[in-house]
Amino acid sequence: MNLQSTDFELFDVPARFAQDRAQLDARWKQLQREVHPDRFAAQGAAAQRVAMQWSARINEAYQRLKDPQRRAAYLCELHGAPIQAENNTAMPAEFLMQQMELREQMDDAASTKDLDEISRSCLSAQRELLQKIEHQMDVEHDWPAAAQSVRALMFLDKLAADIERRHETLESK
Repeated sequence: MNLQSTDFELFDVPARFAQDRAQLDARWKQLQREVHPDRFAAQGAAAQRVAMQWSARINEAYQRLKDPQRRAAYLCELHGAPIQAENNTAMPAEFLMQQMELREQMDDAASTKDLDEISRSCLSAQRELLQKIEHQMDVEHDWPAAAQSVRALMFLDKLAADIERRHETLESK
């Protein structure tokens, strides 16, 4: 193992978007057992510090690999198409109109039932986009297009979080 390895190399999985979550979970547990600081107690404080660094690196990789959005962004970055969400917010007009409509519906929602309907629409759009990202990455290897789709997914994820907050506000009334 090398601290400079990619997350995929570290977890010994193919560098692709589609991943088996059970395999990631099992590999994470295996790696954590191998580097647990308690296993290095007899070797002194320096060995335990190194083990803690490894443990942190493994946790960081696991968090990135198990989350589809983070995994997709990471893959784009590895292939020279960084997301740059702070600087690049350009989106197709149709997508922006869809976002505006969903946000207006969310703002106008008078009940949790209304919000549930909006949430379902958002979830459906997220699923479709994840399938598109998988195809762009694993089949087409079109990293610039995938980066654009990841930025769109980030918009949808933020919308889903906003819907959830609005849901909590309506429930507390």
